[in-house]
Amino acid sequence: MKRETLISISLLLIATLYLIGRVFFSEHGMGKAYVRTVEVKSSKLNSALTWTKHVNTTQRNYHDAVAKNPTQTEYKFSWSRTIGIWVAAFFTLFILSFLYKDNPLYKIAESVVVGVSAAYWMVVAFWTTIVPNLLGKLSPEWIKSWAMPGLNTEAELIYLVPLIMGIMLIWRLAPNGSWISRWPLAFIIGTTAGIRLIGFLHADFLGQIRNTIISLVVSSPDTGFDFWDSLKNIVIVIGVLATLVYFFFSIEHKGYVGKIAKLGIWFLMITFGAAFGYTVMGRIALLAIRIEFLLNDWLWLIDPSYSRVLM
Repeated sequence: MKRETLISISLLLIATLYLIGRVFFSEHGMGKAYVRTVEVKSSKLNSALTWTKHVNTTQRNYHDAVAKNPTQTEYKFSWSRTIGIWVAAFFTLFILSFLYKDNPLYKIAESVVVGVSAAYWMVVAFWTTIVPNLLGKLSPEWIKSWAMPGLNTEAELIYLVPLIMGIMLIWRLAPNGSWISRWPLAFIIGTTAGIRLIGFLHADFLGQIRNTIISLVVSSPDTGFDFWDSLKNIVIVIGVLATLVYFFFSIEHKGYVGKIAKLGIWFLMITFGAAFGYTVMGRIALLAIRIEFLLNDWLWLIDPSYSRVLM
């Protein structure tokens, strides 16, 4: 047995024993979720409709409520949300296990995440796009009768066109005639490219040109000459021009043109480095959130919000 495999198995056994000890022999346990029952009344006038929902609460609130009244029913222990915490914790560890090497646990977590995400967005698209924007336009009375009673629209037969194109797109899954799906796919790609091109021209291309047409000397009647704003504008203009020179390949990059092109490379590298650093910072923030979830919500090793008490 390899040394790293032996170390991994040993750490896994130690972690398992630790979890068992925390669950069954610790005074305060770990990874428990509590809810509070709230009664909700309908916001519509002359409506007596009421229902109850469960909102998350802390272990401290649950403990205080039970201490005051052991028979109270407002605060409860939630089995479903507790199981959710444990499942989320184990899947987080499965994903982090890829740091050791590719393994079956990581593949299981990856497949579940992809499958659940696809199913979730399929359901969201059905209820937010297909039902109100397609079926609701073709047969509003039928949709009102079973899905969306508050739908306020009229029938428009023009929506038969996206319905037919959608059926043609799904035809790709058929054993014969898969070429039919190319027509709606070409239409989608063409219209999307055209719409995005216009948006890009207005938001990025023309926007960057507009933001570059700035004054190199900034002054105001109240404060006079503003050195730092002037320096900022000069750096922006020089950076834009130097970067454009670097991408101008009709002239050989020698002499003054080559030096300006090298300055453009510096601006590009600084920009790419800042963008990469921003991305890494965002990923580290996500990692910190998951670590906080494991230590706070699951293991109960930290309590930054002072939401738990020893029992």
